[in-house]
Amino acid sequence: MPHSPEEKKRVLARVRRLRGQVDALERALQDGADCGPVLQQIAAIRGAVNGLMSGVLESHLREELAQAAASPARRQAGIDDAVALVRSYLR
Repeated sequence: MPHSPEEKKRVLARVRRLRGQVDALERALQDGADCGPVLQQIAAIRGAVNGLMSGVLESHLREELAQAAASPARRQAGIDDAVALVRSYLR
């Protein structure tokens, strides 16, 4: 989760752009657009989601790694959490 106001603003702007892309895809499908442009739009949406996920994941990892002075158990829990997030991201 983005922690600074600037990060939060950037993430929300990405989500709004993503929503616009999905709305455009829906309109294209409703209008019976050709497959090529529809597939391009789907690929663009996938790229936007990947970019959003990457940004939020980076923010989370930076937050977790900044807590290097935490107890060994807390560090291990943070590492386990980060590994789980990366695994789910790569599916």
